[in-house]
Amino acid sequence: MKKHIIIIATGGTIAGSGEAGKAADYQAGRIDVSEIVRSVPAISHLAELTTIQLCNIDSNDMTEDTWLRLRDQINAFGSDPDVDGIVVTHGTDTLEETAFFLNLTVNHRKPVVLTGSMRPATAASADGPMNLYQAVALAASEEAVNAGVLAVFSDTIYSGRDIQKINSYKTDAFEIGDFGCLGYMRDDQVYFLSKTDKPHTADSIFAQAELSALPKVAIAYYHCGADRQTLELLSERCDGLVIAGSGSGNYSSEWKETIHRLAETKIIVRSSRVLQGIVFDSPFFDPGHDTIPSYTLSPQKARILLMLALSVTGEREQIRTIFETY
Repeated sequence: MKKHIIIIATGGTIAGSGEAGKAADYQAGRIDVSEIVRSVPAISHLAELTTIQLCNIDSNDMTEDTWLRLRDQINAFGSDPDVDGIVVTHGTDTLEETAFFLNLTVNHRKPVVLTGSMRPATAASADGPMNLYQAVALAASEEAVNAGVLAVFSDTIYSGRDIQKINSYKTDAFEIGDFGCLGYMRDDQVYFLSKTDKPHTADSIFAQAELSALPKVAIAYYHCGADRQTLELLSERCDGLVIAGSGSGNYSSEWKETIHRLAETKIIVRSSRVLQGIVFDSPFFDPGHDTIPSYTLSPQKARILLMLALSVTGEREQIRTIFETY
């Protein structure tokens, strides 16, 4: 029997429309998911499909409230014995953030696969149809069960924890950096090479959490001559703060002094604006252990983990353990 796969559409370039044949200058989130599915006739051979249009937006308009709605819908389908997997179509600009949020908060082990496209549906060589075809094939695969939230682009399987957009133009716009991809797709065939050993989905402490809203966390981006008042203003308005530092999470002496003072009342995470590498505790930039290192998480993903951590505890050492774990 065919698997039953739910496709939840949120918009993005895969639903974008512009001048016929052109790949640039288009508007995202214009085409309904049912029309996108009809553009891939062979997809019906893979699974029985149900489509849902959660929203139809540019992914830069994605909000925490939309994340929560999406998570609740995915969790509801997870408890439905007639559903075997879920595909989420999404804009590429913020897909890595949604993928990580879902990886930490989905409360079941059924496959959840995100995909999208770099070219709109009206382009002469749109990449969305093949990405969607392979996402459905992966969601219908037994190998994707309990693999965490996944993403598929350009024949490649990525983990929701580590995927990052590294190119603003090419169709092959994603990677995982030093860790490599999880595997490949050959048309509808799934080839896993590895799987993450970080806790995810049903094994995450956030999967059973009641989340009606998320604490407010901001990112302060360090650059040469960065004003310390940036930290002051963000700290006044937020429950927690992530530093996107230079190098391995570094910043000026002025910022170090300000962070030391703000850390008395705020949880602050040190991350890096550099795409690859790792952030550890630093005896020079943080001699008082005022901050929590983000390890391999980018600033935007460290922000998500800090929001979720603050939703369950305000204890610095517990949050430090969460960052070490996830």
